Amino acid sequence: MSASRPSSLAGHFLIAMPSLAEPPFSRGVAFLCQHDEDGAVGLLVNQLSEYRLGDVLRQMKLECDDPEVADLPVLIGGPVQQERGFVLHREEGHWESSYRINDHWSVTTSRDILIAMAAGTGPRQAMMALGYAGWSAGQLEQELKDNSWLTVEASERVVFDTPLEERWSAAAGLVGVNPLQLPGYVGHA
Repeated sequence: MSASRPSSLAGHFLIAMPSLAEPPFSRGVAFLCQHDEDGAVGLLVNQLSEYRLGDVLRQMKLECDDPEVADLPVLIGGPVQQERGFVLHREEGHWESSYRINDHWSVTTSRDILIAMAAGTGPRQAMMALGYAGWSAGQLEQELKDNSWLTVEASERVVFDTPLEERWSAAAGLVGVNPLQLPGYVGHA
């Protein structure tokens, strides 16, 4: 690996700068699941969809008797493949189609995790999203050079304990920044 190539940002937040105004990224917080020389894949963790987990479970013909689980929000993970579900979670588990992001985080796309969640035996900390955000090779690095995003290591507190409408400010606070005080334009010295 050359010294000029950036290290992976998997397991980090991308926090949209005010200049990034187009939906769904405006005031967005993306959790990077994968980042390498081929590009990056992430899930937005603060964009609410119109669905609840119970809606998704019913569509998949899965029963859920726990009203708390059925009422969990489903997020818009990004603009790509919005018909596909992703579960971001802390515990590793033994799921059919799971990708270990790092020592703390995994993302699972198989039906078995939803069956477990409906039965109350899934991961204690999990978030479901429909769709994902993707960047081609070099695209994210260019967006970082253009000051479109701040980066910081992801926080379970922000993902699981912070209300959706506060996640953008909370994630920026991890870097010590109040995003509302940042200019809405990009400048280069």
